[in-house]
Amino acid sequence: MNIQGKSAAEIFDCVRALTQGGQAVAGDSLPPVRELALALGVNRNTVAAAYRRLVTAGIAVTQGRLGTVIRNQYAPGEQEGALAGSPLLDLASGNPNPCWLPDLAAALAARPYRARLYGEPTVGAALESHVRGWLAPDCPTGFEVDLTHGAVDALERLLGLDLLAGDKVAVENPCFLSSINMLRNAGLQAIGVGVDAEGMLADGLEHALARGAQAVIVTPRAHNPTGCSLSDRRARALARVLAKYPNVLVIVDDHFSLLSGVAYHSPIPRGARRWALVRSLSKTLGPDIRLAAVASDPATSRQLRRQLAPGTGWVSHLLQDIAEAALTSPANVALFARARDDYLARRRQLEAALRARGIDHVAGGDGLNLWIPVDGDDRAIALSLARQGWLVRHGEGFAAGAEVKGLRITISTIEAGQCERLALQIRQGIDCGDGRARAPEA
Repeated sequence: MNIQGKSAAEIFDCVRALTQGGQAVAGDSLPPVRELALALGVNRNTVAAAYRRLVTAGIAVTQGRLGTVIRNQYAPGEQEGALAGSPLLDLASGNPNPCWLPDLAAALAARPYRARLYGEPTVGAALESHVRGWLAPDCPTGFEVDLTHGAVDALERLLGLDLLAGDKVAVENPCFLSSINMLRNAGLQAIGVGVDAEGMLADGLEHALARGAQAVIVTPRAHNPTGCSLSDRRARALARVLAKYPNVLVIVDDHFSLLSGVAYHSPIPRGARRWALVRSLSKTLGPDIRLAAVASDPATSRQLRRQLAPGTGWVSHLLQDIAEAALTSPANVALFARARDDYLARRRQLEAALRARGIDHVAGGDGLNLWIPVDGDDRAIALSLARQGWLVRHGEGFAAGAEVKGLRITISTIEAGQCERLALQIRQGIDCGDGRARAPEA
């Protein structure tokens, strides 16, 4: 493979051209960083930066000790969801517990369907009223409401309003799998910003914006994969950073809002020009309800509505009717509260078992996932757990730029009796391999 270049950008462009021309194909190994740096007469960090960008762009993939190889451009990225047919106990899916999803047939029966035709308002009046009341306490004044086909659809549409292929977007690192895939498919460059127990790091965000990020996606609660949430202090710090960059689009993905056990703290700076708060229903009503509410500034809303026009791309009014009936049912409101308590209890049980075994993790989190940062070979630990009947995810798929090592465990269905055994076998996997758990970043 004839790779040329003196800068990270030139090396990146050369490898990309080789893949486009067929001189480098899926499965081909890139030279080791040290070897290529020596051949090109450049610093190893230059080659490492180029390789990171190739991975972020979806052109290459890292395989631990096997190095970096050209990725199959036509293969889907790692996806959320259950692994069909697996005999393993699935703690990797990211799914909610089915027992806490409401009866949507009953919701539809409570709101008999009325046929709508082309040209009718894209957002039903009853649902819009409910959504406005839900969003208003957490939004700047004068916001508008739109509906999209789920949270990832909202993110993709919002970014597509102004950004072009090759533009940079600041995201948490580790990052939500679907966001990584969405950015890759759109040709956008993810700039990973580290997180700790209080959420996205403010100095990391400032660095990403200084590097030219034109948008930022922030998870305020129940960050996937770590489970961390923004503290009030951290949210204010992020807002101060973002206030210095008034032209940056700020997208807040509050995907776990209705089930969250922590308060919402907004990172949107006062007087922000371009912003959006996205709240989806997939964890509350089920992933098949492809609907998210989007609050945004009026200019962003006007652009978004052109894509969601009444003759083409609106969200089905049938789904809207179901959602409005389900969300406003007193029985379901009580169900959501029980679900919140149950998810929290399952998390606390697993956290207690991990503490007892001396396994560091992101403690006191929220949402459906728990994160164990790992030094060493997290893939080997995940394989060790698979041999003992557990399916968990290791860190590689969540990397947005810088390498990520850890284990993500979906806690939504884990039972109390399973927590002790899982913690013991994680401990054994750490001790028997060359990986060891490390404390979350402070």
